[in-house]
Amino acid sequence: MATAASIPASRLHGHHDRPSMVSVGTIIWLSSELMFFAALFASYFTIRSVGPDLWDQNTVLLNVPFASINTTILVLSSVACQLGVFAAERGQVGRTGSIFKVKGWGLREWFILTYLMGAVFVAGQAVEYAVLVQENVTIQASGYGTMFYLTTGFHGIHVIGGLIAFLFVLGRTYMARRFTHEQAVSAIVVSYYWHFVDVVWIGLFATIYLIK
Repeated sequence: MATAASIPASRLHGHHDRPSMVSVGTIIWLSSELMFFAALFASYFTIRSVGPDLWDQNTVLLNVPFASINTTILVLSSVACQLGVFAAERGQVGRTGSIFKVKGWGLREWFILTYLMGAVFVAGQAVEYAVLVQENVTIQASGYGTMFYLTTGFHGIHVIGGLIAFLFVLGRTYMARRFTHEQAVSAIVVSYYWHFVDVVWIGLFATIYLIK
């Protein structure tokens, strides 16, 4: 029989082996979100098929190297997020030792890093929007502009939603007296959402920036 010492701290309170209903519900909800983005992809390719010249005129204005760096930051944030989940699963909410000793980081440090990287990604998108608007690539200017801002804009809103979720999880760790199984589940659920957002962006990046 497992003893308290052999059970991870994240499972000491509310310990059970059945799948969390919150996790299952989140996966179902993300499936519906996948359908939403699939519709956006379909709209993008449909409008592009009837106006290829419009795409030729506008895609040359995209700053692919800048977008590649921004994409790399978002992808690496997913790695940091998962490392935070690993820390939560072993019940380590905060770092052990100096902040410069990355191996000793806990959930908080990894999620704070993820938050900062996600914020940098959003800021990068804002900079790109500003440059494109100066080039007259706007929603009302053409079908290309409409689809570019719809696809990347809705994704950006999802990223901002993820950043808010990270603040919620981090706030709970600072307010709670002890780290519980429920808090670990919250961290895992947020990671599901963040990985989903990253995967969707990889698809968008390939579609918008690489397939010209």
